[in-house]
Amino acid sequence: MFKKTKAWCVKACLWAITSGLTWNAWAQPAATPDKAPASSYFQERAFSAAQLSPDGKKVAFKLRIKDSPAQLAVMDLVTQTPKVVASFERDSVGSFAWVNDNRLVFNLATWLKSAGQREINPGLFAVDANGDRYTQLAETIRSFVQSSVRAELLPQATELLRTSADQTGDDVWVIVTEAYDKKVGADYRRVRKVNTVTGRWTEVDAPLHAHHWVFDRQDRLRAAVESRDGQHKMLYRSPDQAWQTLTTVDSLSTTLYPLHIDKADRLYVVSNQGKDTTGLYTWDFDKRQLSDKAVLFSSNFDLYPAPVIHQGEIQGWRYTIDAAVTQWTSDTFKSLQDTLDKALPSTVNVVSVASRSETPYALISAYSDRAPGSTYLYNRDTRKFSRLGDAMPQLRGQPMAGMDFIRYPARDGLSIPAYLSLPPGEAKKNLPLLVLVHGGPWVRGQSWGWNPEVQFLTSRGYAVLQPEFRGSTGFGRKHFEASWKQWGQSMQNDLADGAKWAIAQGVADPKRICIMGASYGGYATLMGLVNDPDLFRCGINWVGVTDQSLLYSVNWSDMTDQAKTYGFPRLIGDATKDADMFKAYSPIQQATRIKAPVLMAYGGKDERVPLIHGEKMRDALKPHNTQVEWIEYPDEGHGFVDPKTQADFWQRVEKFLGKHLSPQP
Repeated sequence: MFKKTKAWCVKACLWAITSGLTWNAWAQPAATPDKAPASSYFQERAFSAAQLSPDGKKVAFKLRIKDSPAQLAVMDLVTQTPKVVASFERDSVGSFAWVNDNRLVFNLATWLKSAGQREINPGLFAVDANGDRYTQLAETIRSFVQSSVRAELLPQATELLRTSADQTGDDVWVIVTEAYDKKVGADYRRVRKVNTVTGRWTEVDAPLHAHHWVFDRQDRLRAAVESRDGQHKMLYRSPDQAWQTLTTVDSLSTTLYPLHIDKADRLYVVSNQGKDTTGLYTWDFDKRQLSDKAVLFSSNFDLYPAPVIHQGEIQGWRYTIDAAVTQWTSDTFKSLQDTLDKALPSTVNVVSVASRSETPYALISAYSDRAPGSTYLYNRDTRKFSRLGDAMPQLRGQPMAGMDFIRYPARDGLSIPAYLSLPPGEAKKNLPLLVLVHGGPWVRGQSWGWNPEVQFLTSRGYAVLQPEFRGSTGFGRKHFEASWKQWGQSMQNDLADGAKWAIAQGVADPKRICIMGASYGGYATLMGLVNDPDLFRCGINWVGVTDQSLLYSVNWSDMTDQAKTYGFPRLIGDATKDADMFKAYSPIQQATRIKAPVLMAYGGKDERVPLIHGEKMRDALKPHNTQVEWIEYPDEGHGFVDPKTQADFWQRVEKFLGKHLSPQP
């Protein structure tokens, strides 16, 4: 239910989460504070997502007070008066964007609820900056069948695509998924232009099976991407012309997608361009190929940049290497960044200015490995800061661990990137070590910054190593392709080699090392106990794959036939041709080799790795291993999102580690 909150309450609560705190408070904790409970680390942020209005006269943000859902608030920067413009009794506001200087569009953060508690979908809503003209644009019902009672609404499978480039009208662009078969991987999407006041919409001429869209500065849809049957197709059209295919590539071997069209009608494309790493290029229409020279390129990292636009021009690019960076092309913004970095030297300071600002205000999102995040308003004329809010005020004064980006050699010579975090305080040696393995596995696991899991674990006295093992994306094609058909083999060796590197560096106590992770990380945990029983003393697996053949055979999972036909055979192996390999590197098939203590947790409504993975593993372990701890969270899916579930799980992790891997020698 939509509700309103008085402005004085917002101002008081905003003061409560910001008063008396400087950026030093995260780096300089109070003397010997009590350890914060697990629940303090795994909460929705108290203040987040601040955005300046297009004219720079207002700032909108999400504000969560105590245990209530997050609200959408707007502060007038002249009067410094905040006001809640959207709040709901049972759901937090999710993502939002400015439609124009005085109107916002947003959805509900239903993904923050466990699968069994999601009564509605995110929907789509709009409201004025003063709280007036609240409008529901899309249904939130759990069905693709549109309600006859609310026939004027867009269907529930509607997502915000973008607002207009100049942000002066009331319109936004949305994607409406009219058909989707999660088994076949078939999709049918339409792009619509929607008036956020009237709810009326018009159809936009767009490829019906696209999953990525690019508009030009005149708000014309000009580029799109389709991916199916193992192929990746880049589509383009000139104004008032028909769509054409620019190029088609193998989706696993080549990265290629359009990113941006500037005022000069240049098309920017992200691609690996036959090189090991991905960079940013422009498209040469005469030669029908990418430019030879990259706009942005790194030989060590894949770059996926986002343009920073001001007054319709590109002012810089934001992307991630080991950490997030902004590369300014504008001398004005570079000078502003230098000024802010000198004032806030201990944080990464992400600077944003209104798209066509009429005020001197800049917004700064400041964070580090030790600081979960604070938001400031900076007046470029007076050079004064105002603190708007802190992400996790409940952790104020708690010691925080630093995070270092390192590389270590795998046994075959491949360089493995990783992040190492040590318990806060004096530099320590011979520590209990946790090898924390990310899921995916073909994703980027971590970038430098504040991580709740890492901070909770280091606060309990453990060192944490997060390897970007082969297969992790963001580090080039060679690193990615070295993982093909290597589950339980060289991918697994990378993790063991990381633990051995930490021992050689004097960081890790060789007798106190545990491996842990979720999804693929859960699989790697179990195979770590199979392959390296003398290295890993215990393991923690949550929602982990326990047998590769189950990824093919469990027909109630959400794995699509497209993935099973065009992806898995190359990435993991063919279920028939590679059956012997699957058996040799299946945790279930090798369960009798696991003697170490194991903690396993699964969600009862997990569609990605269904509960049967965990149940079969548990049953295979129990006849010979008496140190198996089993937890089932009936309402959770693939990953635990309910704060109560997270607190319960991490309390169990703390107890398990204390029993089998005590931080005390």
